[in-house]
Amino acid sequence: MTKRKLSKIIIIILFFSIVLFILLMESNEESIDEEKDIKEVEVINLIEEGYVAEKEEIVEKKPIEKKSYNDAIPYNKKIEGQIVDCIYKRDGIPSPKGIAFSPDGEEFWVVSLMNNNSGVLIFETETGKHLKDIALPQGGGVEIIFNKDGSKAYVSQMETARVFEIDGKTKSILRTFETKSTWTKVIALSHDEKTLYASNWVGNNISVIDLTSGLLIHNLKSITTPRGIYPTKDGQYIYIAGFEHGEIQKINLETKESKIIYTSNGAMRHIVADEEKGLLYFSDMANKAIYKLEMVNDSVSKFAQTEYNPNTIELTEDKNVLIVSNRGINNSQSYYIPGPEWGTILFFDTSNGEMLDAIIGGNQPTGLAVNKDKFIYSNFLDGNLVLCNLPSYDEFLLGNGGSSDYYKRFVRK
Repeated sequence: MTKRKLSKIIIIILFFSIVLFILLMESNEESIDEEKDIKEVEVINLIEEGYVAEKEEIVEKKPIEKKSYNDAIPYNKKIEGQIVDCIYKRDGIPSPKGIAFSPDGEEFWVVSLMNNNSGVLIFETETGKHLKDIALPQGGGVEIIFNKDGSKAYVSQMETARVFEIDGKTKSILRTFETKSTWTKVIALSHDEKTLYASNWVGNNISVIDLTSGLLIHNLKSITTPRGIYPTKDGQYIYIAGFEHGEIQKINLETKESKIIYTSNGAMRHIVADEEKGLLYFSDMANKAIYKLEMVNDSVSKFAQTEYNPNTIELTEDKNVLIVSNRGINNSQSYYIPGPEWGTILFFDTSNGEMLDAIIGGNQPTGLAVNKDKFIYSNFLDGNLVLCNLPSYDEFLLGNGGSSDYYKRFVRK
C-alpha cells in the first residue's frame, strides 16, 4: 500500500469518526431536551393560573428549601384615605397559597405550594407565632378548608392529585383520598359534610368523595380547566368556574345533567356564595372583573371592575362586603418574577358594587381568608402574610370610599 493511499484511508476514517461523534452528541442533547420537556410538562399546565396569555409558559419549579420562620413584625402601612388597619406581617413562608382560619379564629393554617418540607404551616392568630409544620408526602399544598366545628382540615395537593384529611387538634394526617385524576385544586364540603368535592385542573373533572368510607364515588366530567367549585346547600347542584374559556357550569348531582350558564371568554377562578340572598360571586382573572349570579334563574351580570388578575375572593361574615385579592400586572417574561405593579386588596359593597376601600399589597397577593373582625392575605412571590383588622360595614360606609379614589397612584412601582 502506497503512502498516498494510506493517507486517504486515514483521512476518510477521521472524517467518519468526526461525523459519528457529532451525531452522538446531537442525539444526547435531544435526549436531555426530551427529558427536560417531560419534567417541565409535568409541572406546567400552569403551576398556578398565570394570566391567560401566559398559560403555555413552561417553568420547572425547583424544590423549596426549608426556612426558619421569623417572628411577626408590626405592619400598618397605609395610603391616603385608607380605612383598613393592618396589624402584623410574617416573612419567610415559601410560596404561600391557600389560607384558612380555624373556625374559632385562634389559628390560621397556610399551605405552601410544591413545598416538600412543610406543606402546611400553622400560626397563632393573635401573635403570629409559628406553632407547627405538617409535612405532606410527596409535595406541598394548594388549597385548604376546615369543617364547621374545626375538628378536621382538608388540604389538596396538585402534584399527586390527592386530598389529605388532617386532625384539627393533633395536627396529624388522618386519611389520604385519591382523586384518580390530575392536578387537584379547589376542594369543598357538602352542606352535611358527608361528601368532599375536588376540582381537577388538568383532569377536567370534579372528584366526588364519600367521607364515611373515604372512597371516590366518581369523577364528574366538567368544562376544561375547572377551578372554583360551589356545591349548593340543598345538595342538588354544583357550580364550576372554568379557567380556560371563562365558563360557568352547573351540574345536577343526581342526574349528572350539566349546562354552561355563561361564558365570559376570560378566566373564571374562584366562587363565593351568599345563599340567603341566592347569590354567587365569581372572579375572572383575564377580564379584571367580578361577576354575580342569581341562583333563582342563573342569570349572570358584571358586579364590579377590579385591578389586574383578581384571584381569591371572600365575603365578610355578614355578607355585606366582598374582598378581592388582585395579583397585579404580570412580568412580561414570567409571572414567577415580580411585575411592574404592586398587588391590591379591594373591598366592595355587595349591595351596589361600589368600592369601599383599597390597600396596596406586595408581589402577587393570592391567599385570602376572613374570620369575624380579622382577615389575612398572602403575597405569593414575597413569601409573606399580612394580618389586618376588618372594619364593620358601618365603619366602611362612614369612610366614604376610603382610599378608592387614591390607591391607583400607589400601584405602579
